[in-house]
Amino acid sequence: MVKVVHISEAASLAVHSMALIAGSKEMLNVNQIADLTHASRNHLAKVMQTLVKNNYLESVRGPKGGFTLKGDAAGITLLEIYELIEGTLEHKYCGIGDQKCPFRTCVFGGLADRFSREFTNYLRNTTLSQLI
Repeated sequence: MVKVVHISEAASLAVHSMALIAGSKEMLNVNQIADLTHASRNHLAKVMQTLVKNNYLESVRGPKGGFTLKGDAAGITLLEIYELIEGTLEHKYCGIGDQKCPFRTCVFGGLADRFSREFTNYLRNTTLSQLI
């Protein structure tokens, strides 16, 4: 099945994991998060490594280890997390660029661009603290 809006598994795991960690009173480890998100442990571990490397999470090794949030959940937007994994969001999604399109108005009614702006605004205006 084709999706109109596609959010990569890595970006989804990053946002879900950060929200789970932000809302937990105890450290969560990769196995626990993988169980909660029904994700591949290996894929999740790579995502978590990126979040640690970019100072969003602190990692504690060992049997009682896990992840804790670095910083305040109210100061971390979903857009920061999303773009860390995916890169900067584009706001033009037509398969034919503006310079090449033979039509004066968008044949898709500008919906893809509008969806993109709304999605970006939601991510920009939503913090981890709002999810917990």
